[in-house]
Amino acid sequence: MLRRTYDWCIAAADKPYALWILGAVAFAESSFFPVPPDVMLLPMSLARPRRAWLFATLCTVASVAGGVLGYAIGALLYDSLGQWLIQLYGLGDKVEAFRASYAQWGAWIIIGKGLTPIPYKLVTITSGFAGYDIWLFILCSIIARGGRFFIVAVLLNRYGDVIRHEIEKRLGLWVAIGAAVIVLGFVVAFRLI
Repeated sequence: MLRRTYDWCIAAADKPYALWILGAVAFAESSFFPVPPDVMLLPMSLARPRRAWLFATLCTVASVAGGVLGYAIGALLYDSLGQWLIQLYGLGDKVEAFRASYAQWGAWIIIGKGLTPIPYKLVTITSGFAGYDIWLFILCSIIARGGRFFIVAVLLNRYGDVIRHEIEKRLGLWVAIGAAVIVLGFVVAFRLI
């Protein structure tokens, strides 16, 4: 199943719907969806290293747009939907401490957490809940998410063939490492927030 999913993502890189799916995953991940766009960005960029820049740009734009939705959930719907999402991730008792830290470190929190595997939706919802300046939030999101996705684009554009060969040789190991990084992101989020 793992190989079939990987092969589908590689083959989908040339399909017209691939960009839509990648954009939708990047958008949703920034506001409510638990799976990061890297699960599609990596195989698509491996399949077409020259298009890695386009894929990174799409992920950045969609992720920031999804971040604005997450911000709106926090700002406008925190008492209902926003609080439910925070409780779903078990972070209800930690939101106030996270919110208070925005007074001093808001931009660094957004940029720092946007570059890591920490679930970005937690940052976007809390930014809205904390009433962080929306324009500064968008600017920090562009820097953070763009930085994250363009680092992937640079690496895969330059070393795509070598990386693809290594991943295909040990696909199970690399998927396990990727899953561990995602889980670690959630663990770190629970401890830092």
